[in-house]
Amino acid sequence: MRPTDKKDLCLRVASYNIHRGIGRDGRYEPERILRVLEEMAADIVALQEVDLPGTETATILPWLAGKLNMAGVEGPVWLRDGREYGNALLSRFPVEQVRHWDLSVGWHEPRGALDVDVRYRGRSIHVVSTHLGLWPHERPLQAKRLLELLAVDRRELTVLMGDLNEWHMWGRVLRALYAVFGVPPAPPTFPARWPLLALDRIWVAPPTALLGVEAHRSEASRVASDHLPVKAELRLRADRWTGASQEARRSPVTATS
Repeated sequence: MRPTDKKDLCLRVASYNIHRGIGRDGRYEPERILRVLEEMAADIVALQEVDLPGTETATILPWLAGKLNMAGVEGPVWLRDGREYGNALLSRFPVEQVRHWDLSVGWHEPRGALDVDVRYRGRSIHVVSTHLGLWPHERPLQAKRLLELLAVDRRELTVLMGDLNEWHMWGRVLRALYAVFGVPPAPPTFPARWPLLALDRIWVAPPTALLGVEAHRSEASRVASDHLPVKAELRLRADRWTGASQEARRSPVTATS
């Protein structure tokens, strides 16, 4: 392996379906989610199944962000039990831009993606947190829509993370993503106690920036949610990271911020 240059970008990212902070024992204990996040010590975390500040003011996201000294970004998808509910992002780096994508299909549960640009060492990192549908006919449409919106520019570091709900390693959803992001490791993350299915994924472009992916297994992570989190180590070589401007990536026209 090429020695790390001091100018190389090195960071850790993670994705975690927190199941609204409700553990396998049915108890709402956000402190356990916090413990897992502290164990991973990731720089950027994509979260799914998050209650967000709404009409009854859920507090888990701002509480986690405050405890971890990170920026918290909301990605509401729908109103559930009087609260906004959906995706979120935690970042140690300044947030530059936020976009919300609607990935809903027909009458099924609303789905979406939270698309965020963060700034690190004078460069832009493009990060997406998403949660695809439960039904097999939904997911290919949602993956196609995601790829259209991402318009991945290989001069930028792009990280797509989330719960894809995809059970088939070579199904249509994953084949479409493999064509852009390559075939990264896919450790099983569900169910948390005895993980068998690789539902939670991390994808990186350029693929050469991905050093490794693993599920985070600990006493806390096995009970804090019904999913294990997945984490990845990234390194993008300084001589290949040109730091494309926002204008270099095709600007999506349906975003809301």
